[in-house]
Amino acid sequence: MTSKNLDFGTFAQDVMIGLSANPKTLPSKYFYDAKGDKLFQKIMALPEYYLTRKEFEIFENQYEAILEPILNLGQSFNLVELGAGDGLKTKILLKYLNQQDADFEYFPVDFSGSVLQELKESLATGFPKLKVTSVEDTYRGALKKRAWENGKPNLILFLGSNLGNFSREEAYDILDHLRIGANHNDFVLIGIDLKKNPQIILDAYHDPAGVTRDFNLNLLDRINRELNGDIDLDSFIHWPSYDPVSGECRSHLVSLKDQTINLKALDQSFYFEAFEPIFTEISKKYSLSEIEIFAERGGFVTIENFTDSEQYFADVLWQRK
Repeated sequence: MTSKNLDFGTFAQDVMIGLSANPKTLPSKYFYDAKGDKLFQKIMALPEYYLTRKEFEIFENQYEAILEPILNLGQSFNLVELGAGDGLKTKILLKYLNQQDADFEYFPVDFSGSVLQELKESLATGFPKLKVTSVEDTYRGALKKRAWENGKPNLILFLGSNLGNFSREEAYDILDHLRIGANHNDFVLIGIDLKKNPQIILDAYHDPAGVTRDFNLNLLDRINRELNGDIDLDSFIHWPSYDPVSGECRSHLVSLKDQTINLKALDQSFYFEAFEPIFTEISKKYSLSEIEIFAERGGFVTIENFTDSEQYFADVLWQRK
């Protein structure tokens, strides 16, 4: 049953639809409120969470080669970043572009308005002359609207293994949107987590400090805060699992008992059986051969695959056909 006051796609309706489903599910994009943003920044600093560290290594050691194709055009361009976050890695590119006196405008895109505001403030301090136009939107929404469309070539960044947060079918859909959002000969740089020792992957989503657990449970806390819920967070546990065949690391919140939760803002109740899970997130890993298939399927040509010293992570540079 849907309240007439709810617009399709809102947090409230997505929660109601997800908790009414079988199996239950909640969209991972809602991890990222102000509290969730801070928790994810803590996750990125964890020793077990290699993804940020390895991509940072790639940028620190190979930024010149990454930017060479767009700079070789010898003209003004747009630097578009989908899921910009705190822009930590991107600032390595921005610093080099400034050193080269490159003529470009930066378009950070993120679903979280709070993280965009923090990024814009830090850029104003570190890069006071940088032209910045922030876009608060989803990946698909931003790629459809193309706020950066001004006739200039684009380098579109999709970093941090964000593509891995989608199933294979959804990833194909994102690639279709990337193709639509990019013009002929535009460049796309995509960060992709590579398949590796399964234990290394699982440890990244199940840290002993419990930060990843808190990050996932914050989704339930957000439901309590925004939808006037009575969820007892201690009655749920965070449970990640990794399948080396599919390359999918999946996260669930599992109810530890039979219980009913009430969301007063929706005038709705939801029953959980003991050990019933809520699926919250997928973090998919790929091999380089699978990535090449993605490029061909998406209508792109691979320019170069940039990997870290241990080949844990790859930033793949593609060009739109």
